Amino acid sequence: MYLKKLSLFNYKNISEATYDFDSKINCFVGKNGIGKTNVLDAIYHLAYGKSYFNPLAIQNIKHGEEFFVVDGSFEKEERPEQIVCSLKKGQKKILKRNGKPYDKFSDHIGFIPLVIISPSDQDLIIEGSETRRKFIDSVISQSDSYYLQQLIQYQKITAQRNALLKYFALNHTFEKDTLAVYNEQLAVLGHAIFEKRKNFIAEFIPIFNEHHRAITNAAETVQIVYDSQLFEKNMAELFEDNLAKDRALQYTSVGVHKDDLSFEIDSHPIKKFGSQGQQKSFLIALKLAQFEFIKKLNGVAPILLFDDIFDKLDETRVSKIIEMVNDETFGQLFISDTHPERTEAIVKSTLQSYRIFQL
Repeated sequence: MYLKKLSLFNYKNISEATYDFDSKINCFVGKNGIGKTNVLDAIYHLAYGKSYFNPLAIQNIKHGEEFFVVDGSFEKEERPEQIVCSLKKGQKKILKRNGKPYDKFSDHIGFIPLVIISPSDQDLIIEGSETRRKFIDSVISQSDSYYLQQLIQYQKITAQRNALLKYFALNHTFEKDTLAVYNEQLAVLGHAIFEKRKNFIAEFIPIFNEHHRAITNAAETVQIVYDSQLFEKNMAELFEDNLAKDRALQYTSVGVHKDDLSFEIDSHPIKKFGSQGQQKSFLIALKLAQFEFIKKLNGVAPILLFDDIFDKLDETRVSKIIEMVNDETFGQLFISDTHPERTEAIVKSTLQSYRIFQL
């Protein structure tokens, strides 16, 4: 599977542009702020129906314009596939496959398997638990659409339960039976989500460890630990034990929406005890493991986006990536970089076909 052609209209700082791509390596080079990352983000948009870098959809429209369009022509299993994502101010975003709009964007997730490696991945270490939960959910959802539907339903019912708790507080009332209806629904969904996350982590960690050993030559000991309240108690018990707290806070304080991943080095948080280089190795291993996990389940190599990472990598890590390109681990690659000469030297050493776009 690969992206053959990309057309952009009023997307971020790009008024209009069209690119025809090589099936293996494509590089965007130029100064900072010129729009290299925006092109990669447009490709991400076609896979996920949203920006990787900006959650507010309207902010992806070029300043002074009324709409944006991202149009991609793919080849998947030797068949042409056209994906178009567009947004007009004041209207809903539209995602189409071969001219037919999706009723639900979630139906599209996983159709274009894609992984991005970017300096902003640092958020996985420094930000709160929601960022790491989104990482888990994104990887699982790429190959399990039913999990994604369960997740959406869980979030919807949690919002309804929160609204009910607020209603109780505002009206100085309480109906335990009404709350129990939501508790029961959340218990079923929550346990299913917990089991899938637990099984995913068990399968993911060995893949991650293998990549991390290769990148660091086994110089460090790192751990990923799945942290969930459901290891201690089931959802029914959690709701019962925290009823008074939930009523006081007016929101649901327990459940799988509180799950987290602990990233550790020598059994200490890598956020506090890992150097910049150690954190970088951890994140690259994490994303390469994501790539391999999706490839294994889908049977096809995801499109891989390298956003400005050669600027942040030492020679050893660059060599590791080149080695993976040469043994055909990767499918189609997109790279952004500020140094044209460096980029060309790196991609030439892969002995693969490539195209370089100077922005």
